[in-house]
Amino acid sequence: MNKAQIIESVSVQMPERRWIHTQGVMSTAIELAKRYGENPERAELAAIIHDVAKYWPVAEQAAYIKQYSLDEQVLQYNKELWHAEVGASVAKEKYGVHDSEICDAIRYHTSGRANMTLIEKIVWLADYIEPNRDFPGVNEARALAETSLERAILFGLDQTIVFLIEKGKIVYPVTIEARNSIVQQLNMK
Repeated sequence: MNKAQIIESVSVQMPERRWIHTQGVMSTAIELAKRYGENPERAELAAIIHDVAKYWPVAEQAAYIKQYSLDEQVLQYNKELWHAEVGASVAKEKYGVHDSEICDAIRYHTSGRANMTLIEKIVWLADYIEPNRDFPGVNEARALAETSLERAILFGLDQTIVFLIEKGKIVYPVTIEARNSIVQQLNMK
């Protein structure tokens, strides 16, 4: 499928407000890719597809994860994580995306992970700071993104973890690993 066909397919699978979010992630991913040395077309493709499964019924997401032998560990955690695992598989199976880094950027756009690649960092951060987001701290994250991808991601991961703790939610261990990995990267600079 070409980009226009993928956009058409993805956009009809979500409410208009989520498509507006996706467009914000696309433009932010392109901007970050140009700033930090990633191919903007790869970042944009991951951004287009990142939320493709977000509005699938939860039971359908769980069934897809089991049917396609995806990482079932995610099913033990917050349902908000599931669409990322499904989306990465849909990118490959439905849209013919065989670039594993693009698929992983989709897979880890909610949780992050240890040793994220550049494209994974860009898509994670673009999803967090896109222009339509409005929550306490987002402007600080945007400002940090102007000069340091890692500092902006660390800020975002810290905010996310604190939010989950304050809400009494379980923190996905992969997110903790992502934070620790970013701290180590920053300490090595």
